[in-house]
Parts: sequence; structure tokens; C-alpha cells
Amino acid sequence: MTLQTEFDVVIIGSGAGGSPIAYQLTLANKSVLVLEKGPLLRPQYDAPDGKSDFKRDELFSTGPEKRIQLDVVNRGASYYSSHIEPDINDEPHVYRTAEGGDKATIEGYTAQVVGGGTQLYGGVSYRFMARDFRLQSANQGRTLEADPNGDVQREARDWPVDYDELEPFYARAESLVGINGQVLGQEKDFKGKDQYQKPLSPNPISAHALEGMTQLGMKAYRTPLAVITEDHASSGRKGPLNEEAKTAYVNRYGDPLGFKSSTYVALLIPALRRPNLEIRANCTVTHLECQGSRVRKVHYRDPGGAERVVSGKLVIIACSAIESVRLLKLSAKADTQFDAAINQDGNGMLGSYFLTHCFGGASALVPAPERYDKSLTLDSDYSTDHCAVDDFLDENKLWAGAAIYNNTSDRALPLALGRNFGSRDLDTVWDAFVDASNLVGDALDDFLKRQFGRGLSMTFMANQVPQKSNRIELHPTISDKWGRAAAYIIKDWHPHDVALMQRYAAICGQILQRGGVTEELGSGGVYGKDVLARCANHILGGARFGTDRRDSVLDPNCRAWGFDNLYVTDGAFMPTSGGGNPTLTIQANSFRVAEFLKTVL
Repeated sequence: MTLQTEFDVVIIGSGAGGSPIAYQLTLANKSVLVLEKGPLLRPQYDAPDGKSDFKRDELFSTGPEKRIQLDVVNRGASYYSSHIEPDINDEPHVYRTAEGGDKATIEGYTAQVVGGGTQLYGGVSYRFMARDFRLQSANQGRTLEADPNGDVQREARDWPVDYDELEPFYARAESLVGINGQVLGQEKDFKGKDQYQKPLSPNPISAHALEGMTQLGMKAYRTPLAVITEDHASSGRKGPLNEEAKTAYVNRYGDPLGFKSSTYVALLIPALRRPNLEIRANCTVTHLECQGSRVRKVHYRDPGGAERVVSGKLVIIACSAIESVRLLKLSAKADTQFDAAINQDGNGMLGSYFLTHCFGGASALVPAPERYDKSLTLDSDYSTDHCAVDDFLDENKLWAGAAIYNNTSDRALPLALGRNFGSRDLDTVWDAFVDASNLVGDALDDFLKRQFGRGLSMTFMANQVPQKSNRIELHPTISDKWGRAAAYIIKDWHPHDVALMQRYAAICGQILQRGGVTEELGSGGVYGKDVLARCANHILGGARFGTDRRDSVLDPNCRAWGFDNLYVTDGAFMPTSGGGNPTLTIQANSFRVAEFLKTVL
């Protein structure tokens, strides 16, 4: 059978940035090819034999112990990657430590599978606040904590689109993806029909979080989660008969029942009912080739390793920020024309302003003898925007707000409890207990009995100050299994990031205290030694969009400035990281870009 090689649109990546475009342009009768590095794994209702490729099995999801074999300072360290995460010996990500050495890390990856990170994420699906789109103008003339040189005002950028422009696409994403949640209590302007499905009942442990928020005068609402609780018309999925969707296996696991709204079940399965969409799984794009200002060829290796070439009138890159920037840099390395076009004759923007989120929080144990089955829950029950409004930010001299929510499913499963203990950079699972020599025998048994079913945590998610020095490069000596330079992450925290994280972590601790959760209370932000690259969840920036080609990589429609037909629509386009989990915003922006692309095809 001869493979089709020419398409209207070639999309690299099938997660939050790529699938909305595939969906919209397929429905617009354009020929669309999606290239995905990982496999196609189906929920049971979509599988020919009725058996899902996903399994609710902690050991299967965590994978066997592996050892780093690269020439880095943590050579020999153990790590664990699931069946849909990369082996970092095959495809390394490396970051520079505070001491100047290099460490291999599994941080910064998303799932390599059709549906991308939306197959594994917990589903938290916030809209950003209106302020999140105008952090440069909102901070003009303000005096901020721990920013004596005015870095925030100099480096922050307003988005070239605002909340009002993105709002209808938020609504479209909420409807087409399938999200349950609550509008009442949010500090965002919902202009149209409420698209949320009804939330499931909260886990009883979350009552402590709600009480703490209420005691502190915070408006709480049910966290928007990408899990259907009712029938979902656009995807054809049937909702749960009772509360069978409520499982802690939603977070970090693919959902065999298809209730979790990954982009595969929500968008790609419906689009595949048409003949003009094709998905090629287990295909690794190696580089792009251009002629003048147009990308003419997309080079990839098929599942057998054979080199293949396809072309598209439009080429969309959406394979997560680090890998998208890496692909652009590898293409520039292979093609001088591509280099000149993407790097704008040396403006230094590609790879710069890499972002994650400022995040952290507080955790403690609920009062004995309380103990809850936290496996019967989704990722979060309650949220508050209290720390994202202007009055709060002015009072605390902070540049940007944060969403705060309780991690209901945190440490809900046995291995998850072990993974959380003393974890640093790698996904340690039980490795951290090696340093806790007192936790053996009865002491370890007592530890597990005391912790299991009693842990409650509050988490914040906030903007990181953009710094040009935070960047993604190609490593000069370390390569992947194909001989291509590995991604090299160079990143540090700004002093304002640290002050912001300390403040929000303290507030998370206050919520727990007011909710009566004080045993073993601890709080903190994610910063310091061995956590410079803490970015496993939210990979953003590196190819930001804007209105000035000297100060951005992409134009307001996410087209690379030097090209006529090349777009980047994953989190790399973001000039600031937003005060909440970014997946819904990436999806909404992709729906917005798709509307524009209809006009150019």
C-alpha cells in the first residue's frame, strides 16, 4: 500500500496543542496528517477486542527500575518511566545544575502517546485570569517584593490576545473536550452558556480544605476537571452510570474507560470518523526542511526506523515546548535556510524565556483516627481564585496571582505515597527510602500506616517571572539514540519567584490549619538545590508569540515570523505561564488558531 505523502496540514504531536487544530480542519474538509512519536492506545470502548491498552496497575504504569548510562554527574542513578514515557537513555533531557554540572532528568517530558500529556494528566482545567494576559501593563509603576532591579517590568510581556478574545474558545474547549466543574465562585467572566458538566461528589477528606478556605474568607468552587460525568454528545462518549469515573487512577494513568477527556477520546476519535484525517503513531519527526519561507518537507522515521518524508501546505508543531524547540533547533542545524528563517538572523529568541510554573504548597495529616479511601476521587475537589485578584496582589506586592486547590488524589495509591517521600528530580519511587535508614522493619510499617489515607495537600500554581537566560538549547556532547543532539535545559528561579512561592506556600499552610489539618504540617515552594528543572507537569515558553518579530518567535496567530506556513501551538507559544494549569488555555488557543488557519488554506 502506497502511503499518502501530500496533505493540506501536517501536525506534529497529538496533545492539547495539536488535536484541536486536527479536529477543526478535518471538519472543514482539509486533508490532515497527525504524526505522533508514541503509540496509539485505546480505551476499551474503542478497542476492537473490547480490551483497553491502558491498565490501572501501579507497577505497570511506573515501569521497571532503570539506570542512567549517560556521561552526566548522576550517571548510575535509578529512574522509572511508564510504558508511554521515554527512556531517558534513548532520548535524554539534560539540565545544568547550580554547581555547573549536567544531570539527566525525566522532568520536562510529557507522555509519548496519541493524546499526549492529556492521557496522563490529572485533568485540572482552569481558565486563566484576565490579568494573566496583561502582566506587563498590569505591573507598570508597581513596587514588587524581591525585584529591586525591575526585572518584572522589563521582562514581562502582555499576550497579543486578551481574555475577551480567547473567552469563546475557552467555552468551545470546555464543551468539545468535556469538563466537569463549577462557575460560581470563580473570578473569571463566563460570557456565554455554562459548558461544565456536574461535578461528582467530593471525597470526604476535602471537607477540611473547604473549611479552611471558608474560614479564611475565600470563595471556593469545584475544580474544573477534564473528566465527563454525563453523556458527552460531541465525542459520543457515555457518562458513568454512577460514580465509577471517580478514581485516583485518573492522575498519571491512561483511562481504560474513556471518561477522562484526553484529546484522543474527545477530539480525534470523532474526527477519525471522516476519511480526511490520518494518524501515524510511533513516528519520530527528525527535522524539517524549507525552501525560502516555506517548509517543504517533514522528515520522520516510521515505526520500523525507515526514513520517510511528507509535505503539507501548513505544518503545525505541537510536541511539547522542550521537544518543539529542540525540533526547530535541530532543523536549523541541518538547513542553513531554515536557520536564517527561524532565528531571525540571530535575534536569540528561539529557546529563550523557557518557563514552567512557580508551584508548591503545603501538606499535613488529617486528625486521627480519620482515614479515607483516596483512590475514590478525582485529582482535586476544591479551588479558589482568592490569591489571583488585584487587591490581594497589591497588598502582597506580588506580580501575578495563583490558583490554589487541594490535591485530593495526592498519595492515594501505595506507590504514589512512596514516590512522594523525599523525591527530588528523578521519579524516585522507593529510592528516597535509601537515605532514611531509620525507616526499616516496624518503623517503615508504622510510617505507611500513619500516612496512608490521611494525607491532604494544598497546591498553588503561579506565573514564573520570564528570564531570557532561562532557555532550551542543544547539548554539545549528549545525543539521543538517533544521533541527534539532546535537549539542554538551563533554568533558575528569579528572587521574586522565590518570594512568591514562599508566600503562596504559607497561605496553603494556613488553609490546612484553619481546616483542622496540622499533624506533620509542612509547606514550601519548588526551588533550590536539584529542583532547577522541576517542570514535569507544565512545559511552556521557548518560542513565545508577540507583535514584535525582534522580541518573539511567533506572530499573534502562532506562525513563525520567518515562515509562511509554519506554526507552533503547544505551550511553547506562551510569553507568561499563567496563574493555573495551562492545558485548557493551550486547547483554547489552538481552537482560536484553527479558525484563522481555515482562512489561509
